[in-house]
Amino acid sequence: MEIIRSEIQCQTSHSTDIIDITPQVTEAVRQSTVANGVVLLFVPGSTASLTTIEYESGVIDDLIKTIERIAPQNIPYQHNQKWGDGNGYSHVRASLLGPSLNIPIANSRLLIGTWQQIVLIDFDNRPRKRAIIVQIMGN
Repeated sequence: MEIIRSEIQCQTSHSTDIIDITPQVTEAVRQSTVANGVVLLFVPGSTASLTTIEYESGVIDDLIKTIERIAPQNIPYQHNQKWGDGNGYSHVRASLLGPSLNIPIANSRLLIGTWQQIVLIDFDNRPRKRAIIVQIMGN
């Protein structure tokens, strides 16, 4: 089994920034020597997440509105009282979606659906430079 590690760098704006990273992940798989296996994606930090979605403006808007209903920005968070940084909501949102994804690879291709893209969601209340760890495993 071969294991290949790389990173994808993303600059985010603020407050539920959703970035399609499918092209970068696809390229990492293409450049690897792994034909069959899995790619693990992980974003370090506690205010960002990874998921899949159809990267289309209507669905993106729906997701942002749904996340706002689940974990609103404008309610009291204990984190804000302790640290005073105002991003308690971003920690809660990130924990609900999670920091990682596993995607199967077959014949040197990601096994994702036709309308399924891989996205980084940065929930923080300030711009961030995010590194997504890409670990490709297989043969």
